[in-house]
Amino acid sequence: MDGSCVLDVNGVGYEVFVPLRSLSRLPLSAPAQLHVHTHVREEALTLYGFTDGDDREAFRVLMGVSGVGPKLALSVLSELTAHELALAVSRGDKRRLEAISGVGKKTAARLLLELKDKLPHVSLADLPAQLRAADAAPVVLPPGDAASQVCDALTRLGFTRAQAESAVAKIKPDAQAPVEQLLRQALASLG
Repeated sequence: MDGSCVLDVNGVGYEVFVPLRSLSRLPLSAPAQLHVHTHVREEALTLYGFTDGDDREAFRVLMGVSGVGPKLALSVLSELTAHELALAVSRGDKRRLEAISGVGKKTAARLLLELKDKLPHVSLADLPAQLRAADAAPVVLPPGDAASQVCDALTRLGFTRAQAESAVAKIKPDAQAPVEQLLRQALASLG
């Protein structure tokens, strides 16, 4: 679920909806800067904020896809950064998109089709070092196994799918080990 924060701008509080991974990076009582998109509907004026301008642009592009509204676009950007999204689209990684809450097979296929020419092409050289390392050797996990459960738990805790898969790959999970133990090991490798 995506969250919101209240930003105090010269004594006026504005509720801004932000992706969960951005929310965790905002300081609690220090000045913060967000790149804001204002969404206007007949009955509401809603603000969506991002710690990175590229994420805001990706949000706007996502909203241009048929059937994708602000809630789903925010959900996508809670899981993937703009660079990770562009990389997934350039690779045609339907499975990565389907792993996002609210994105089914049809929506993932539509995203791949409609975003193909709208997002900038991303090469591995354009990505930060931690993403290059995570994407250099993608981990394919069979659904339902312990490693997949650990990845799902890590993404629910706010880590990106790439970070979760990289952490699971580092711990080399044993099929007989309890999921709780594997989760602790994966968290330790991330922290």
